[in-house]
Amino acid sequence: MYVAAMSVNSEGIADPWTRSFATHHFTWAALFIFFAMIFDALDGRLARLTRHTTDFGGQLDSLADVISFGAAPAFLALQVFKTSGYQIDYSISRAIWAIGAIYMSCAALRLARFNVSNEHGEQHHFSFLGLPSPGAGGAIAAFVLMIEQLRGDGFATLANVGVWILPVLVLGTGLLMISEIRYPHVVNRYLRGRRSIMQLVIFVGLFLLLITKPRYTLGISLLAYVLWGLWLWGHGRIAHRRLVAQQNI
Repeated sequence: MYVAAMSVNSEGIADPWTRSFATHHFTWAALFIFFAMIFDALDGRLARLTRHTTDFGGQLDSLADVISFGAAPAFLALQVFKTSGYQIDYSISRAIWAIGAIYMSCAALRLARFNVSNEHGEQHHFSFLGLPSPGAGGAIAAFVLMIEQLRGDGFATLANVGVWILPVLVLGTGLLMISEIRYPHVVNRYLRGRRSIMQLVIFVGLFLLLITKPRYTLGISLLAYVLWGLWLWGHGRIAHRRLVAQQNI
């Protein structure tokens, strides 16, 4: 009732922004996580460019990241599952809340480890040890946006399947944040300097998909990034075992 009353001003004209926030609250919550990702990328880059990097700034940045990419994605995923309309057992409900707590704890541990091992300078930011917290939070937010889009496009069954996959994604990204798996810094490693024709074609194709189908493109792209680190890790392990086997022959 209060939200409905706030969506109409004193002249009886509906406020479109308030109505949009009230009607599409999950969508806006996910979008604000992406806004946090943009500002998180800008503040560090600006600090390094202006040579104003300080230990205090690094600590404060990580504190903000704990909220933006730890608490917010976990709470968003829990609310999406809670309002899905499923009648679930009490033990399953407690397990889902526990997954949210695990994700939040992993995000805090990930950022604490980053603070301890972080080095100033652009040359030290070409990879991450463990899935970066913005990548984890962005993957969850993008998956929520994709679920909402599937519902809007009439694919209710796929959207319902996505709701049940969501807790698995939250747990998986949480554990990957504190793993020893290396994840590349996409901007610093692949989007700087001269690029090949194939890379430019891929970039243009992704840009066009982002314009035409933004939610699906974001969801699939960020899930691919989460799995990319696992693939690189697995490929490296297989290559190492082959090298050891060849040396033992």
